[in-house]
Amino acid sequence: MKRLVLESWCLLLIFDYVMRFRTFEDLHRIVRERRVQPDKMVPSADLCRAIDLACVFYFKPVRCLQRSAATALLLRRHGWNAEMVIGVQVLPFKSHAWCEIEGAVVNDKPYMSEIYAVLERC
Repeated sequence: MKRLVLESWCLLLIFDYVMRFRTFEDLHRIVRERRVQPDKMVPSADLCRAIDLACVFYFKPVRCLQRSAATALLLRRHGWNAEMVIGVQVLPFKSHAWCEIEGAVVNDKPYMSEIYAVLERC
């Protein structure tokens, strides 16, 4: 588990850099182009827990986009066909990002797609 938390923390750091010094298009491209590595199957619950722990130990607050991008890449590295989903709520205006595997939310509340209109899946 320590290795997974460290790997998760490093992904958070990478996406922190991308969000600060690059564009949203760069972040989107990185997540979209990452392919599933089917030879390393680790339970998705363990991977999501590792991301949650890495967020606790991260040196600043982690935003949902950063967390979801890192989660999607971590899941794909370990054999899961995960999607990062970006949604929006019109009134009051809010946006949110989460991860899904086969349409099921894995790193947030299960009803996210009912609250937010889905803008993008990658």
